[in-house]
Amino acid sequence: MALNINSTVKMPSGYEIPLLGYGVYQTPADVAEDVTKHAIRSGYRHVDSATVYRNEAPSAKGMLAAGLSRKDLFYTSKVPPKDINYKDAKACVDESLKKTGLEYIDLYLLHAPYGGKEGRLGAWRALVEAVDEGKVRSIGVSNYGVQHLDELEEWQKQQPKDKAGILSVNQIELHPWLARPDIVKWCQQHNIILEAYSPLVRATRMDDPLLAPIAKKHGKEPGQILLRWGLQKGFVILPKSVTHSRIEKNARLYDFELDAEDMKGLETGKYEPCAWDPTTAPLSS
Repeated sequence: MALNINSTVKMPSGYEIPLLGYGVYQTPADVAEDVTKHAIRSGYRHVDSATVYRNEAPSAKGMLAAGLSRKDLFYTSKVPPKDINYKDAKACVDESLKKTGLEYIDLYLLHAPYGGKEGRLGAWRALVEAVDEGKVRSIGVSNYGVQHLDELEEWQKQQPKDKAGILSVNQIELHPWLARPDIVKWCQQHNIILEAYSPLVRATRMDDPLLAPIAKKHGKEPGQILLRWGLQKGFVILPKSVTHSRIEKNARLYDFELDAEDMKGLETGKYEPCAWDPTTAPLSS
């Protein structure tokens, strides 16, 4: 089926998540409202924030200010790495609801696999309870490697079904120089949705010779090739920009398609993160 700007995918929780998201990582609080509103008016329906971004309130306000019904919008936040434990994660969800003024948050993630086993599983339990209480609709993790995913799955198997929670998403850095086949394979085998952050590689690869011929072939910019790659991989993509024109360009991904040759050409086999990489963190951390 052809993709369009309104394309969604159903999460294990049963809820739909838009494949195109607007990331607000490092977006200053004083511009977050304006740029988020512009993103929604440009066709985005999904905003990805986090407690550590310090812009939950303005990004939620901008999302709502675009004039759409709340049911047509999707909002994500995350428990900070330092708060990965039961008590702090519970408080974090309540604080996000208070800051945003939202009646519920569509997706809440554990931001990183820190806090040790007890902390990780305690924080997960807090998210499960938030779903039961109607505060959050779907829950997931971020920056989880296979070892962290295995740990959570093992714990879930030991719980009564109604207490285990449903893992819907793993949000990780994904792009042609960090395709993470091991994590992608695990998530796909378990029906977990993969969200790609830094899909534009923080603009560090726009002059890469790998992208130039593909961009020329399709009459597109290198960034649009990277984003289309993520969509065709089946990922939810989270491009970030604070420039109105760039926000619009990052959404113009639906009038072309990468062919098998293009996709093959973007298989670099490299492991080159442009951000932090908690996926490799030992279980003891």
